[in-house]
Amino acid sequence: MNTPTRVISFVNAAHFIDHYSMLIFAAAVIVMGPALGMAYSELLPYATPGFVAFGAGSLLTGWLGDRWSRRHMMVIFFIGIGASMIAVGLVNTRLELGAALLSIGIFASIYHPVGTAMIVSYAETLGRQMGINGVWGNLGVASSALVTGVVGQYLGWRWAFILPGFVTILIGLCFMAMVSHEDRTNAKQAAAQARVAKQDMWRVIVALLIVVIAISTTFNAVTVVLPKLFAERLTGLTRSPALLGVIAAGVYVFGAMTQYTIGKLIDRYSLKAVSLPLSFVLAPFLYIAAELSNVPLIIAAIGIVMGAFGQVTINDAMVGKYTSEEWRSRAYAVRYFVGFTAAGVSVGLVAWLYQQGGFVTMLHAFSGLCLLVIAAAIILPVEIRTPAAQSG
Repeated sequence: MNTPTRVISFVNAAHFIDHYSMLIFAAAVIVMGPALGMAYSELLPYATPGFVAFGAGSLLTGWLGDRWSRRHMMVIFFIGIGASMIAVGLVNTRLELGAALLSIGIFASIYHPVGTAMIVSYAETLGRQMGINGVWGNLGVASSALVTGVVGQYLGWRWAFILPGFVTILIGLCFMAMVSHEDRTNAKQAAAQARVAKQDMWRVIVALLIVVIAISTTFNAVTVVLPKLFAERLTGLTRSPALLGVIAAGVYVFGAMTQYTIGKLIDRYSLKAVSLPLSFVLAPFLYIAAELSNVPLIIAAIGIVMGAFGQVTINDAMVGKYTSEEWRSRAYAVRYFVGFTAAGVSVGLVAWLYQQGGFVTMLHAFSGLCLLVIAAAIILPVEIRTPAAQSG
């Protein structure tokens, strides 16, 4: 029988790998461009199909997680995404690059609807475990910039994909050996942990859709852009790709701390009470970051990642609290389909905005988008706690 600690540990590792694998290209593109003879704005769109698949694939993978096996889907995730990373490191043509990045996105689409549903199923304190799980995903984002910068500088960009690919496959083999499939067909399904008045449910759906689209687009844009932004704006501090990766990783640590803190707050207070003050963070920091450089830019970037990563934890907890076990993977599938499809579009949007007016135009545009997050937090209704939620 699977133990919660063992399952959650593997799922947390998967969250790390999921975000790490999707963002290797964003960090490696800085050194890949000269090697392949392509400009940054020309090379970046090759990641778009993978990010679209990251979201679109979640509909099928979430359905398979509920109807077939979450454990089996996670095995496919580990092995598939590891092999795909290795494939990117072996490409020789633009077509091969696009296909390999697409493959990463397809397998990466498994994690969020399936892995997040597993977290909710095994977690005793939802907010805390969501926060910890978010930290692992955040560390994946941070480590991707750090490790890719170091490996790319000293071993070359190909090894920045190949090495983590082999490690991921090894973890997948351990998961296969240590976590078994559980048949939930005749099991009593857990109910939602919290609810709202029936007449207010439309407000939950509208708020969730608004904030998912705005935050997913901004979140993905920030994680894709940050290495390049630092490379251009931190020239007064360093020009070393490895040190830029260290700085980016340090910024993401603050996002990890925010996710853990928000997770604990969700266990104590309603989602509206936590989300409303947090919603005012992103827009102003994105706006002022447009004109900053060096240390002031690093400080603004810390505010941006704290706002973005904190909102991701709120979004995941909202679905976990308001859906029953039977439908949870499919509910997360819809949430991530909407979010990651918007995120996939953001890659092309980033390239276009960068061509139009550089980072100033880009960051101002995303600042305006994040005003919608405030509106979503305002219309979110106050939840009615169930007895199970109160005892937790």
